[in-house]
Amino acid sequence: MITVLDFLLLLFLIVCAVAVARIRDLLSAVVIFAAYSLVMAIIWQMLGSPDVAITEAALGAGVTTFLFIAAISRTRRTE
Repeated sequence: MITVLDFLLLLFLIVCAVAVARIRDLLSAVVIFAAYSLVMAIIWQMLGSPDVAITEAALGAGVTTFLFIAAISRTRRTE
């Protein structure tokens, strides 16, 4: 049976996925992507996969976010 928390997490994932695809600012997209990854780590933990949850939190929210922000900081914005 799906609980209210499960439904809210799923809804948050859908909103984050649509927002990342639609947003124009790259830094905002990276922050939303990091939030998506953290919620995925919570879902993996709720499903009983702590190893996958730790990997998702470390790589998805941590390392990938850092690399994206580093790449964005080294580029110039043109108008």
